[in-house]
Order: sequence, then structure tokens, then C-alpha cells
Amino acid sequence: MIRPYQAQALAAVPHGFLGREGGVSEGIFAGLNVGLGSSDDPTAIDENRRRAVAAVLPGAALATVHQVHSAKAVMATGPFEADARPHADAIVTDRPGLLLGILTADCVPVLLADAEAGVVGAAHAGWKGALGGVTDATIAAMEELGARRERIAAAIGPCIARASYEVDDAFAARFEQADPANERFFAAGRAGHQQFDIEAYVLARLANAGIVRIEALGLDTYANPQSFFSYRRATHRGEADYGREIALIGLPA
Repeated sequence: MIRPYQAQALAAVPHGFLGREGGVSEGIFAGLNVGLGSSDDPTAIDENRRRAVAAVLPGAALATVHQVHSAKAVMATGPFEADARPHADAIVTDRPGLLLGILTADCVPVLLADAEAGVVGAAHAGWKGALGGVTDATIAAMEELGARRERIAAAIGPCIARASYEVDDAFAARFEQADPANERFFAAGRAGHQQFDIEAYVLARLANAGIVRIEALGLDTYANPQSFFSYRRATHRGEADYGREIALIGLPA
């Protein structure tokens, strides 16, 4: 059974952060793998995507992008063809009956909505996109469709937690050079390394952009192999590939 994780902050719109449970994929992809870029059976991926949509907004069309760890947001008026998906890491829409989907496997999925304006957004915030401002770009794109940032609610879904996210000192220096205040998102680790709280960093970026209502689910993808896919966990296990989970948000038709 597919069990979407939901946020009270987004209760006014159909949405869900889906894990790996309830899909048809097998082996290292076992469960609800929706990653078109994975080496999984394409038939299984298509069925998993169908099930994901049905679990959040039955009958909706699904729009996803070709994610490239950028800070680019695009507007969607309908689904994109699989081989013609724009290279971007966030999507916004004001079209009822369209589900926006962002894929992750440790990176931070962010869903946003201005229910009064009828505008929603979804962002994939890996460390590069987060530092580059993908959430800021998403908010700006939503405003172009009539949203107002003081009304936008946001939710941060399952992602890698600080305890599971070891980085080296050079990585931390990138963030501290961008803003010395970013030091607070890093905790001391073993020699030459630190532990990065990317969830807290993304939350702070949203708050600094003027988003007042933000909910973080606090779910660690790395530490929960039964519930979530994880790129870092797959790498540490020496697996050849990894599955992707999906975060969905839309407006009812």
C-alpha cells in the first residue's frame, strides 16, 4: 500500500511525499521507484508513476522535469513528454488537474502552495541547487502566476539528515563563504569532516525568502531503508544503481 507522507501546512491542496512502499519494482529498486534515469524496468517505472498519481490526485496528469541540480524553475501547463522534459529543478503551475512531481533520493523535496491564488510549486533541492537558490526561484515563479509569498505555505519532505550526511571541510567552506551564518548548519565530525543539516539549511532559505508557514517532516532517507531510497546508502553498499522517490502537489480539477 502506498502511504503518502503529508504536511498540515499543505492540507488545503492535494499533495504527498511518497517513499518506496507500494510499488512493483524488484531487486535494488524494490518498491515504488519512479526514476526515469534509473536502470530499472521501464514498465515497472510507468506503473509506479501511475500508482503514485492515483495515491495523491486520481485522474491527474503528471509533470516532471529532467533534474540537473540547478536553481532553475519552470512553469507547467501540462505534462512534458519524457524525452522533452525541460532541464530544471523546480516546477510551478496554476492549472487544476496537473500534478507536479519532484524526484529525490537524499536531496530535499520542497512542496509549496498559495491555496488562495491557486498556485503550487515543487522543488528539488540538492546541495548545489539549495545553495544556488532553487527555492527562491520557485517562489519567484509562483509569484509570476499570482501567488504572494506571505501566503505561501511550504513543506520539506524526507531527505538525508545531519547524522547521516558527512561532508568534508572544503564542502562546508563553500557555504560559509556564501554566508558566514551558514556555519550553524554544520556540526563537528571526524577529522577533516563535518555533518551537514541540509534540511535546516533549506528551511532557513525559505524563511529568509519571506515564507512564514514552513513544516519539515524530519524523516531521514539514509537511515530508513525499508521506507526510502537513498543514493548515499546505495553508494556505501556498493550497489550499481538506486531508486528514486517522488513528491507530488497539485490542484484539484
